[in-house]
Amino acid sequence: MSQVTFKGEAVEILGNFPKVGDKVAEFKLTTNKLQDVTLDEFKAKTIVLNIFPSIDTEVCSDSVRTFNQEASQFPNTKVLCISKDLPFAQSRFCGAENINNVETLSAFRDQGFATNYGVSINSGLLRGLLARAVIVLDQNFKVLYTELISEITNKPNYATCIAALTEQK
Repeated sequence: MSQVTFKGEAVEILGNFPKVGDKVAEFKLTTNKLQDVTLDEFKAKTIVLNIFPSIDTEVCSDSVRTFNQEASQFPNTKVLCISKDLPFAQSRFCGAENINNVETLSAFRDQGFATNYGVSINSGLLRGLLARAVIVLDQNFKVLYTELISEITNKPNYATCIAALTEQK
C-alpha cells in the first residue's frame, strides 16, 4: 500500500506498486473498440504504461498528448495510456486531438489491474479511479523505470521516463 496526495489531501493507494527489476502481472484491458487486450499481446516491445485517473482532466490529457509526441521517436516501443474512462471517452478525446502514436486502454472491466499494479485509489474524492503513474517495461515485461506521482495533480517526470526509453534504443 502506498500513499499519495490529491490537492494536498492524503490518498490511500491499494496494491504493490512495481519496482525496477520486477516482472509485472498480466492484465486484460479494453480497447476503444471494446475488445479485450492482454499484456502478452505487446510481447517483444518496450512498453510505456501511462496510468492516470481520467482523460478528461488537464494533466491527464496533457500526458497523453506528450507521450503521443514522444512515442514516435522510439522504434519498437508501445505507449499504453490507461485509465478507468470508458473506451468511448478515450476514443473521442484521441479523435479530437489527432492522437495516433499511443493506444488508450480502459481498466473499467478489469478491477484487478489497479490493485495488481499498485494504483488503486482507495480513499478521497477520486476513490475508485487509478493513481497517476508511469511504468516502463522491457521486452520481457521487466520494469525498467517507475514513477508513482506523489501529488496526483502533478505531471510525470517526462525527462526521466524518456531517458529510460533512450537507453533501450
